[in-house]
Amino acid sequence: MSIDTSEIIGQSIVLEEVFKVLAKVAPTDTTVLISGESGTGKELLVRALHKNSHRWDKPLVPVNCGAIPKELLESELFGHEKGAFTHALRSRAGRFELAEGGTLFLDEIGELDMSLQVKILRFLQEKEFERVGGSKSIKSDVRVVAATNRNLEEEVRCGGFREDLFYRLNVIPIVLPPLRRRGDDILILAEHFLNKYNRRNNSLKLASEARKLLLNYSWPGNVRELENFMERMCILCDNNRITAQDLPEKVLLAGGIEPQLRPAHNDGFHWPGLKDMQEKGMDLKAFLDRIEDQLLLEALDSSDWVKNQAAEILGIKRTTLIEKLKKKDISPGSIINDDN
Repeated sequence: MSIDTSEIIGQSIVLEEVFKVLAKVAPTDTTVLISGESGTGKELLVRALHKNSHRWDKPLVPVNCGAIPKELLESELFGHEKGAFTHALRSRAGRFELAEGGTLFLDEIGELDMSLQVKILRFLQEKEFERVGGSKSIKSDVRVVAATNRNLEEEVRCGGFREDLFYRLNVIPIVLPPLRRRGDDILILAEHFLNKYNRRNNSLKLASEARKLLLNYSWPGNVRELENFMERMCILCDNNRITAQDLPEKVLLAGGIEPQLRPAHNDGFHWPGLKDMQEKGMDLKAFLDRIEDQLLLEALDSSDWVKNQAAEILGIKRTTLIEKLKKKDISPGSIINDDN
């Protein structure tokens, strides 16, 4: 069966295995439990599951079980009758009713407390529920898909999740692989997000050394982290290429590059590094003070000691400059001894 997975970007073998299971389970009404680390794209997989089912023209209703306070979640799921609790001024349908004929997506289902787990289990067994404050059973034709970033089997062993509910949900388990296991999908996704966010500089590209470093990084935040990273690169990168010089230290270190040894910019600029500080025999405070002293004097010399102009050159207020000069006892004729 051909399925539409257009929202899920990637061509890796592990992702293809997920698609194979998706193609088999999508046309059915079977309950599915999707697990995977945060940021792997579980919601996108649920959308694909719904889109390729016979319920595609009915609602897909998501509920984040971890984002709604526990005291409100029951009413959010099952609805409530007028007068069921304070401020319940009228009856209200819950998500199970809103999803009639379609799919109900219970995200972060591992966050449910035991009392709600019992009620979800009842629905899965009997396809009916009661509103909060009501006594009438309501039948509902809803397919339930759940997702979690927790190990629910471990939660069952620890007593934090009902075993019977776990087995009801886990009829078809689908595990989304972390980004670090998806190989070249990292680069495919990076290019996709580059095109998505590259509004300012349409010629911005990933240099070959940057591509290698992105592959070596473990991406603990998975696809979500990569998307945020590429958006940041599109905003901050000044050149037409994203090079190793533009990447953060954690990415460089993962690729075996010490940050102070990162390649210089094309204009030859060299940031002071740890090696420079050690050669001067200084600690961090003394080293930074020395750099600041030098910049203050250069700005003052270039402005003939006109403090307004020097402050403008440095991008600080005139009062801030005067305070620094007093604190450092810098005056015309001051010399920074750089013999250490």
